[in-house]
Amino acid sequence: MKTRSTGRIIWSGFAILLALIWVFPVYWMVNSSFLNTSTINALEPTFQPFGHGTLSNYTAVLTGNNGFGSSLKMSLMVTGLSLTVCIVFAFLAALAISRFKFRGRKSFVLAIILIQMLPAEAMFIAQYKMVAGMNLLNSVLGASIIYIATVIPFTAWMLRGFVAGVPADLEEAAMVDGCTRFQAFLKVTFPLLAPGLVASGVYAFIQVWNEFALASVLLTSDDSETLPLWLRDFSQPSAFGPVAWGQVMAGSVLVAIPVVVFFLIVQGRMTQGLVGGAVKG
Repeated sequence: MKTRSTGRIIWSGFAILLALIWVFPVYWMVNSSFLNTSTINALEPTFQPFGHGTLSNYTAVLTGNNGFGSSLKMSLMVTGLSLTVCIVFAFLAALAISRFKFRGRKSFVLAIILIQMLPAEAMFIAQYKMVAGMNLLNSVLGASIIYIATVIPFTAWMLRGFVAGVPADLEEAAMVDGCTRFQAFLKVTFPLLAPGLVASGVYAFIQVWNEFALASVLLTSDDSETLPLWLRDFSQPSAFGPVAWGQVMAGSVLVAIPVVVFFLIVQGRMTQGLVGGAVKG
């Protein structure tokens, strides 16, 4: 009994240590965003929470002529459009795979799996030429089309497990009670799939919001940069002086806030969705 308790304590301590190692860069980023330049550049690091705290870094990022506002708008539009279309089409694809039998169904499922094995960088040139051929470079629509095509396969595969986990008998029972097929789906099946939609939506949101490599190919204009691209340029030395690391850290926090807020809003249903997908997939 003592051996079991000792082992549990050791593993718990190890888990806490790993958690502290994982959270330290986040703490360092947030803490540095409240420090002035002289404190950050000092030889002795400042570890105490928000030592010599100031909001000047956030003020400089939000009110300065640095392009943060336009990049935030670009990221919101690209992510919103990509997420909406991706969830709709991935959901329809998951329904088709799980609920209907049609010629080429297995090949379609196999294609979804194989697409995930392709390195994204291998398709950059083809994607660039396709978007350039449609005159959609440096545009919300051009970036969204590629993001949607990139995120849909895995999102559809995730949703397939949730759809397959809801028995079709429930819809048939509702139809016996007088519902049409669409009403049965809308009133019975769709509410049961909500956690899966949320979990898949979080994945798609994070993928699009944080995407950098493809954006650097398709969005080369300063006016069309998303936030990851803006943060890259903002962290480079300029003719006006060295890098203001306090402002860079403040910008990093601001870029991360939408992901955190979105996660906090949907975390309850996301947990249900992940557990449900693990059991039903």
